[in-house]
Amino acid sequence: MPELGVNIDHVATIRQARRTYEPDPVWAASAAELGGADGITVHLREDRRHIQDRDLELLRQTVSVKLNLELAAATEIVGIACRVKPNQGTLVPERREEVTTEGGLDVVGNRQSVGTAIQKMKDAGIYVSLFLDPDLKQIELAKTLKADAVELHTGCYALAKSAAERNAELAKLVAAGKQIHDLGMGLHAGHGLNYLNVGPIASIEHMHELNIGHAIVARAVFIGLQQAVREMKNLLG
Repeated sequence: MPELGVNIDHVATIRQARRTYEPDPVWAASAAELGGADGITVHLREDRRHIQDRDLELLRQTVSVKLNLELAAATEIVGIACRVKPNQGTLVPERREEVTTEGGLDVVGNRQSVGTAIQKMKDAGIYVSLFLDPDLKQIELAKTLKADAVELHTGCYALAKSAAERNAELAKLVAAGKQIHDLGMGLHAGHGLNYLNVGPIASIEHMHELNIGHAIVARAVFIGLQQAVREMKNLLG
C-alpha cells in the first residue's frame, strides 16, 4: 500500500486570495495527519503565491509525519531547503505564468542546475526526489545525478479523454515505474490524481508514495479535511 502525501498548497491559496491569516495550512496539516496522511507536501514557489516562508518554518516544527518540500532548482529556494531541512525535497519545474505544474522536470536540458541542487540537498541530509514525465532518458539521468527517488507526473493519465488513451498512459507509467525500481530509486507519483482514477496508479508494482492535493482539498470543502484524507487513504489499500 503506497504512502499518502497530502499537498496542502490549496489551503494556502484560499488564504492568499484574501491576504489574511485563514485558513492556516499549518492547521490543515494537523487535520491531514489525523485523517491518516503519511506525509505533508508543500510547494514553496519563487513568487510565494500560496505557501509562505512562515508556513514552511512552522510546518517543520509541527509536522510529525514526513515533510516533503516541492521546489524549483533555484539558488534561493534550495538554500531555504538546506536550512529548514524537510525530510524530502522534490525538485519540480516552475513557470510564473502557469496555474499549476504542467509537466515533468527537464533534467537533460538543465543538468547542471538540477545536479547542483541535488548535491546541495543531499549534503544537508535531505532525501531528494525528481518530478519527471515517464521518459526513460530523464529517469536514467536522475540516477546518474544520484537522485534518491522519482515522482512520476501522472497528469497525462489523469487528463486522458478515453479509456484507450488512459490505458496507454498507464502503460507508460508502469514501464517507467519498473525502470525506476530497477535503477534502485524510490517510486513516487502524483498530479491530477483523484478519488476516481487513483486506483490503477496505487496498484503499480513497487509504488511507494502518492502525492495528492487538489482532489482532497476540494472534497474537504464538503466533508472536512480529516474525513477527505481518510477516504483517499482507504482507496490506496
